[in-house]
Amino acid sequence: RILYSNINQNRPSSLREGYFLSERKDGAGERLNLLPQEANHMSEITATKEQQNKYEALKEYLRSLGSVAVAFSSGVDSTFLLKTARDVLGDKCIAITAMSCSFPKRELEEAKTFCEKEGIRHITVESEELEIEGFCQNPTNRCYICKKELFEKIWDIATKEGLNAVAEGSNMDDNGDYRPGLQAVAELGVKSPLRHSELYKADIRALSKDLGLPTWEKQSFACLSSRFVYGETITKEKLGMVDKAEQLLLDLGFHQLRVRIHGTLARIEVLPDELQKVLENRNQIVKAFKEYGFTYVTMDLQGYRMGSMNETLDIE
Repeated sequence: RILYSNINQNRPSSLREGYFLSERKDGAGERLNLLPQEANHMSEITATKEQQNKYEALKEYLRSLGSVAVAFSSGVDSTFLLKTARDVLGDKCIAITAMSCSFPKRELEEAKTFCEKEGIRHITVESEELEIEGFCQNPTNRCYICKKELFEKIWDIATKEGLNAVAEGSNMDDNGDYRPGLQAVAELGVKSPLRHSELYKADIRALSKDLGLPTWEKQSFACLSSRFVYGETITKEKLGMVDKAEQLLLDLGFHQLRVRIHGTLARIEVLPDELQKVLENRNQIVKAFKEYGFTYVTMDLQGYRMGSMNETLDIE
């Protein structure tokens, strides 16, 4: 079911992603976490000439598309992409957001608010992953299964709207992690303008800041299904447990975080300098998590890192 909203119809940088810029790879390929205070200089940084050149290349690429439907999640990348596409293409750009139980309501509301503020036509589509064959079993290609179904729906809308292209917000940093969803992107001819313009997350944050986008310092986010260990059945109940648990930590003031789920065990990932804060709020966190349905509540001493569930995979 597709819902048309009535809202506004009329490697230059080796920094990796986290809170502000929280991960990078050294020569040996090890990930090193930067603490927030180490990234505080971001508040004073504006885009470099090299980043501005990439931005101009992005605009030129979007202009060449003529018209586009942007898959919009309200995250750092898709917000920057949508804003740029709107500035370049005007009404020939629309936003499409998928609604499902793995997409928190706060993110949906942020998507609606942004489109309303920017005067962008916003279409929401129901994409209930749990109904897709094979998805609930959480195989290693789960993301491919989901993205293929989602982008097929977005393409249907784009075609009906007479738009030339569908675009998504992956960036160059995504090339360095296991991303089976990018296979669906390639198979369905979905455009990846940020990767085409060789934009890394650090570039996108700096350019977003220059554009006045509130997402320039927003924590990174991935769908809630990515919190499950591969092979564990994904259910609506457990997705709700993770959503409530992560919302609690956000409300407590944690920045970049994940609550990974292993059966009824919660594994909390936060930035290394916030590990102590977990202990300081231990009683409140444990009490709430148990109310949400978790039996055990643990803290990962390694801290937050992108794609930690992929560490069990034998991938080169």
